Amino acid sequence: MGWLEHEAPPAACQPTDERHEAPPAPPESERRTAPIELLWDLVFVFAVTRVTTLLAADLSWTGFGRSMLVLALVWWAWSAFAWATDAEDPDSTGFRLALMLGACLIFVAGLALPQAFGSEGLLFAVSYASVRFMHLGLYVVASRRGKASMAAIAGFSVTVAIGMVLLLAGAFAHGSLRIALWVLAAAIDYMGPALLTRDRLRGLQRVTVVHFAERYGLFIIICLGESIAEIGVGASQHALSAATVAAAVLGVLAAGGFWWVYFDRTAGLAESRLRASEDPVLAASDAYSYLHLLLVAGIIVFAAGIEYTLGHVEQPLPQAPRLALFGGASAYLAGHVAFRLRITGTLDVAQLIVAAALLILFVASGSIAGWAVVGLLACAVWVLVGWELLAPALQISPVPSDP
Repeated sequence: MGWLEHEAPPAACQPTDERHEAPPAPPESERRTAPIELLWDLVFVFAVTRVTTLLAADLSWTGFGRSMLVLALVWWAWSAFAWATDAEDPDSTGFRLALMLGACLIFVAGLALPQAFGSEGLLFAVSYASVRFMHLGLYVVASRRGKASMAAIAGFSVTVAIGMVLLLAGAFAHGSLRIALWVLAAAIDYMGPALLTRDRLRGLQRVTVVHFAERYGLFIIICLGESIAEIGVGASQHALSAATVAAAVLGVLAAGGFWWVYFDRTAGLAESRLRASEDPVLAASDAYSYLHLLLVAGIIVFAAGIEYTLGHVEQPLPQAPRLALFGGASAYLAGHVAFRLRITGTLDVAQLIVAAALLILFVASGSIAGWAVVGLLACAVWVLVGWELLAPALQISPVPSDP
């Protein structure tokens, strides 16, 4: 992570309606996401969506915990590369080859992921650790070209190395010991940037705001797209009855509502506020690298719930898949509220209310058919979308947080 190129917009130009606040025009030096990075993202999202397979196979608290553990590992590897690749020249042949190799490694990790706590633990750990060490290698190359600080790299490379050693050690263990070692590995790896001093973290590299914010936004879009693809695949595996088609369409509408919540206002506003931030590196690391994990987790858990539901559209759903549906959507909204609060300083009360209402609907929907459960979820999300479209006309704004 590093300090971000930014310039505050003139005070006289600050709009009163944040829904229509456009990010300032980026300097010419800022770049957009390169095609090779999009390819990289698609391979990583394959690994992320394999978490859905792992969770759907075991909709229990144990299965949830294991799924969220490997999701946290895969997310942190992607997020680390999102920072490191910003210090690289996207037209460099060496950089492209490095991403190709990394994509192959994370693809192997994704293949092994559903059996990571069983027979494929070592394959998952070795391929994943190789990607994390490759990330450090890219930073070392960037430091030699003056694009990153070697002192800062050395600071968090220690925690990466310790975490990966524990991950590899856990691959040789079994049962709860493997889980304990992997939890410790993830915790240490996540703590790495936080253990750096503010000055060392700020001086790691020069990161452009437009490219940085765009990378995370595109990842959310790809995850939502993959969840829709899984809805289509799941529906096609069953007879296309009216209930199956209804459940699938309502699931797509719910995913579309997730997109709307993030991209209608917040994505552009967050980019604008990040550019104007007095301490953008900490805001970026908190809001994007850490809090976006809640958004991705919400999408994955929702997808696991809809996968089960498509096979039981005319029956009342058991507690676990209903909790995956409503809990995943609630977690997504809660993550969005936290992201918005951190980056813009405003608390979206309406989204908090809907996130809580989704949990109430989980309790109240135990006796209705699966397709109707998805319908309730989609209605709740689109009521929120409708409110947020109407709120600017009523001059209703999110609540500013205390400074």
